[in-house]
Amino acid sequence: MIKWIPIFTTLVFLVACGGNGNASQGDAQYETTKKMVVDIIKTDEGKTALQEVLTDDKMKQELVMESETVKQAINSTLTSDQGKEFWNKLFEDPKFVQTYTKSIEDAQKDLMKGLLTDSEYQKKMLELFQNPEMQEMMATTLKSQQFREHLEQTIQETLESPVFKAKMTETLLKAAEEMQGQQGQQGQQGQQQSEQQQGGEGGGQGSEGEGGSGGSGS
Repeated sequence: MIKWIPIFTTLVFLVACGGNGNASQGDAQYETTKKMVVDIIKTDEGKTALQEVLTDDKMKQELVMESETVKQAINSTLTSDQGKEFWNKLFEDPKFVQTYTKSIEDAQKDLMKGLLTDSEYQKKMLELFQNPEMQEMMATTLKSQQFREHLEQTIQETLESPVFKAKMTETLLKAAEEMQGQQGQQGQQGQQQSEQQQGGEGGGQGSEGEGGSGGSGS
């Protein structure tokens, strides 16, 4: 298969340079060379040769771009007006937001767990909540009509959620079963105590009867 690599590389070079020269002659040569390259790529040997070319370490070094160049290109794209508009439209799509949220959910959980166990982060959060301006802002927010309406809506949506209803039903059924079990145990204990009391009273009456019989006999 190695013998195909120089041939394949040469053909690719010819395709790239086939446009030079006279127009008609160059076009004909380009089409012929392109067809030859396509035919070779379609064969198993051509595919294997292409894989060997792409997996070659030197070729990888040539194909891989410098990380700094990539960063600059991404930054310029994201910070451009077109990039901002693209991302704004993208995050307006509910399906994309749902998929994006699910994809980073585990990472966000790990991040929050790590932050909550970080002493420096805990210190910063305490300082933030103890800040008078922060406390005043939170108090104002909690007292606002907008927050109350949002809280009521959230509670209403939670109560109407099928998941919440299922959890509540499960909890209530479990509590009812536990109460029935406790009542059954209390009933059994009361019955046992009643039987014990009745047994004690019967024994006392028997003793008194025996004592009376002995006295009359004497």
